[in-house]
Amino acid sequence: MKTDEIRLFVIENFLFGDGQRLSDTTPLLENHIVDSTGVLEIVSFLEQRFGIRVEDDELVPENLNTISSISAYLERKNSPL
Repeated sequence: MKTDEIRLFVIENFLFGDGQRLSDTTPLLENHIVDSTGVLEIVSFLEQRFGIRVEDDELVPENLNTISSISAYLERKNSPL
């Protein structure tokens, strides 16, 4: 469910509704789908939509470079310690 919302956000905001070339494992940065400003837009979306706080040390490609990695990051943020 979160994965679908993330995918839809990326398609609507960065691909202008054309998500044909986007899979859950498509690298967003390397494929020039998002740039550094786009990453900040994704972070803002995640914080507002899912009620999390993305810390500075979490702004790394391992967390934010694919739809799958963003979804996994959200799961880690929301799971109890």
